[in-house]
Amino acid sequence: MSQLIFFILSSLTIVSALGVLFAKNPMYSVLSLIVCFFTVAGHYIMLNAQFLAIVHLIVYAGAIMVLFLFVVMLLNLNAETEPHKTSKLKFAAVIAGGVLFLTIIASLKAGIPVGYHLPAKSNIGLVEIVGQKLFTDFLLPFEVSSILFLSAMIGSVVLAKKEKR
Repeated sequence: MSQLIFFILSSLTIVSALGVLFAKNPMYSVLSLIVCFFTVAGHYIMLNAQFLAIVHLIVYAGAIMVLFLFVVMLLNLNAETEPHKTSKLKFAAVIAGGVLFLTIIASLKAGIPVGYHLPAKSNIGLVEIVGQKLFTDFLLPFEVSSILFLSAMIGSVVLAKKEKR
């Protein structure tokens, strides 16, 4: 039964992630991303990480995606009036994408091996265990992700700032 739920959640996650990539309307892309976040939270629940699932839903689906919806609805997304990006901005985007790629590779390398089954009564996913692991074993990726979030916030402020004419 758990394998069936896993395959259903996985297929919904993949379909919604593809919806994010290939939706022509930005609103549909954001709504597909919300569905993707909910299915990822379902995966967390299956891994007995209830705390992580709830935090994921509150932070991503609740707060960040509401902000994305408001930004998409308030911005005028006309491609004709969009200014061309300078080479500095393109270079910064490539660097940020490379750092994100390295972070993903490092997290996959340290992840749970394929075929590993969690015991029925485990402490994995509890708040105390998550906090200890986060600030001991995964301190560097935690700090790198905080720097990435900070750069994303600065980038959103720069994009939202109107140019003086």
